[in-house]
Amino acid sequence: MRLKLVPTETKIDFFSVTTLTAGLSAVLAVLSVVAFFVFGLNYGIDFKGGSVIRTSTPAPVEVSAYRNVLSGLELGDFTVTEVKDPGAELTDTERNAVMIRIEQQSDDPETQNDIIAEVKSALTSEIDGVSFLQTDSVGAKVSGELVVAGIEAVLLAVAAVLFYIWLRFEWQFSLGAVAALVHDVILTIGVFAVMQIEFNLSIIAAILTIVGYSLNDTVVVFDRVRENLRRFKARPLKEVLNLSINETLSRTVMTSVTTLLALGALYVLGGDVIRGFTFAMIWGVIVGTYSSIFVASPILLRLGVKRDWDKDNGAAGTQFADVDA
Repeated sequence: MRLKLVPTETKIDFFSVTTLTAGLSAVLAVLSVVAFFVFGLNYGIDFKGGSVIRTSTPAPVEVSAYRNVLSGLELGDFTVTEVKDPGAELTDTERNAVMIRIEQQSDDPETQNDIIAEVKSALTSEIDGVSFLQTDSVGAKVSGELVVAGIEAVLLAVAAVLFYIWLRFEWQFSLGAVAALVHDVILTIGVFAVMQIEFNLSIIAAILTIVGYSLNDTVVVFDRVRENLRRFKARPLKEVLNLSINETLSRTVMTSVTTLLALGALYVLGGDVIRGFTFAMIWGVIVGTYSSIFVASPILLRLGVKRDWDKDNGAAGTQFADVDA
């Protein structure tokens, strides 16, 4: 007997709450943009430049002890943060970890390396049993290039999605899918701005993965919509969309839940190094599933779509619509 989280046949009217979901999405998007400009993102050294040193000690050490040691080294701005790992008890990893961030002192790599060596020497002499688990440095010039590359990667991914959906379906489908992707990206950036979780290159990778996941969900629904448009040529488009979403609902929920189970295990047991990436993925799976149903489909309903898919319409960009992908 197969596990089913959702009955095989459902008759949910998803468009009965379109006004509510559209308002919710609009409000969250606006709040995300406001949060981005008000709070900003907590950029990691990938985007700001500087150095990160992660330490561990056999016994708990007050953060103030680290600050007292570092304050006498004339490092400029630095922060010391205790790392909380909810999976430490299960994985028997370090339980007294601390993350030290030091601003970029010089574009000269040798100078920055000397500063890191000085910091390690001071900590070793003053804090018993300290060990260094991780050391990363990124120059200011490189970090600026990474910012531009990250933005370009996200924009190119969205543009590629727009082009792909236009070839496979019609431009109305393309706009609906891209609107869902933009919705997901904006809400992800907003939650990172509000929670001030470190935003680094791994988060850019997570956003690109979210784009792919959301697109996959949306294409599954749109494929069923196209099939049903051929089968039910006299039905109103709203009924066809509702039927298509209901028919794919079981698959959508099962995929999302299994993905979330894996991501939940990674979030708890994966350690703080990938926790930001995992959180972004969890959030992205949730909003990606939501947007496939409550953003992409209502936009398609509003724009309308060709009803007779048995006749090719090259002007609509559907000449490649029968290509399997």
